[in-house]
Amino acid sequence: MRFRAKIVDLACLNHFSRVVNTVARLAKTCTLRLTADKLYFILSDKVANGGVSVWCELCQGNFFDEFQMEGVAAEHNEIYLELVPENLSRALKTAQNAKTVKIKLTNKHCPCLTVAVELPSLSSSSRIVTHDIPVGVIPRRLWNDFREPGVPDFDVSIYLPVLKTMKSVVERMKNLSNCIVIEANLSGEMNLKIETDLVSVTTHFKDLGNPPWASDDECQSSAQGRDLESMAEARIDIKKLLQLLAGQQVNPTKALCNIVSRRIVHFILLHEDVSLQYFIPALA
Repeated sequence: MRFRAKIVDLACLNHFSRVVNTVARLAKTCTLRLTADKLYFILSDKVANGGVSVWCELCQGNFFDEFQMEGVAAEHNEIYLELVPENLSRALKTAQNAKTVKIKLTNKHCPCLTVAVELPSLSSSSRIVTHDIPVGVIPRRLWNDFREPGVPDFDVSIYLPVLKTMKSVVERMKNLSNCIVIEANLSGEMNLKIETDLVSVTTHFKDLGNPPWASDDECQSSAQGRDLESMAEARIDIKKLLQLLAGQQVNPTKALCNIVSRRIVHFILLHEDVSLQYFIPALA
């Protein structure tokens, strides 16, 4: 099992760093899955137990100048590692103006991802800062626990308002309640609501638009034949929503959410070469 990769381009490095930073803000530990052409950061807290799930997918060719991996076996050419994303994020922070960054799977008392950062130096010798990040190698028999979560059979799919705006609304609501109701329909309308014994506050967004598949006949979702004005809603933990809105540094070109009434809200943030999915279970 071998893995080594190298980033030379500074813009790619900073972009990769932002993605890792986002994951670190959403998950204390996660699984890094490596395949020949993609990297995945996966958090699969069982949604049934009230945990969130994260699935972040990157095309390695858009970030790395060199990328070589040999999986556990020829027919299973993949590697699954468990790591603390904050440690990787910290290592990449030291690389903000690096000449190159090399990442390699090594064995130093325990398996590690070794990040070697070559910094610009005034003399002819180079300065290299090395970080050894302990990782756990996940055995083949457990890989099925980390399959991509299926897109739930949603009632409504809708584009999100500008995330900064949404974040400031949710931040203000957080001081009033621990949970928030997110509701939307197939006419591009979405409401964020909190209701307590003392206050009820609603913020309305309209003309957001619905993705083409929201009412597509090919798509076997509950949205088919649904009344366009009728709202689907889910009550979720406001902190978990804020974690996504405040933590994301992907700055997506497209952001949308799928609501399965009273069960789950599934967020998708897309940016050229990165897709981030975030699942928040509904509260009873």
